[in-house]
Amino acid sequence: MVKIIPCLDIKEGRVVKGINFVNLKDARDPVEAAQTYCQQGADELVFLDIFATIQNRKTRLDWVKKVRDVTTIPFAVGGGINSLEDMKALLDIGVDKVSINTAAVKNPQLIAQAVKKFGRDHLVVAIDGKKNASGHAPRLEVVINSGEKSTGLEVVAWAQKVASLGAGEILLTSKDADGTKTGYDIEMTRAVAEAVQIPVTASGGAGKLEHLYEAVVKGKASAVLAASVFHFGEISIPEAKKYLKERGISIID
Repeated sequence: MVKIIPCLDIKEGRVVKGINFVNLKDARDPVEAAQTYCQQGADELVFLDIFATIQNRKTRLDWVKKVRDVTTIPFAVGGGINSLEDMKALLDIGVDKVSINTAAVKNPQLIAQAVKKFGRDHLVVAIDGKKNASGHAPRLEVVINSGEKSTGLEVVAWAQKVASLGAGEILLTSKDADGTKTGYDIEMTRAVAEAVQIPVTASGGAGKLEHLYEAVVKGKASAVLAASVFHFGEISIPEAKKYLKERGISIID
């Protein structure tokens, strides 16, 4: 079953959207967005406090709680989560899954510790990747701090390590494709999906219905995440589900 997941990138309590992780524009109110997506039949909702890590602060629980209170589907939160205590604070207010990214790269054992304490179903490891020009290794590189910092880690190798440490799923975002609406990074998505045994969500680049289909069929993704096309009403959740279903993709009705 392929999942359709809208993503709320949050800055100063508002949903924003940019291109390649920068030039952020105001999109909508997060509570109103969450209510709409639940009514439309989204399978999950992802909430990312995108400036938490850069601003060296924890996720704003007050922002999360407002959205959690109106959300009737599985709800994942990421941004500024650095410890088991941070995860517990979110799970205690009803968040279903926590997503870690930069913290996992800096301390991979946090993945194993979180799985042991909370169970793998509650942990998503987000991986942000970029393509380097030919001759620059690694060609597919992990970036952290909202894409601002290179790590030297190879995306597929890091995904395999994340899976081996027990993560329940991977949220894979292409920094190059983010917000461009030119399609997901199929090469990166497929490389990761084929290298691990856990679900991989494709993120970054959705611009039209065909892109969702390609991410699943060519990219082998278990779920597709999108932001701009949903926030600005270019594609609705029911449209996306209908399109995939008509093309033989098994979706959650």
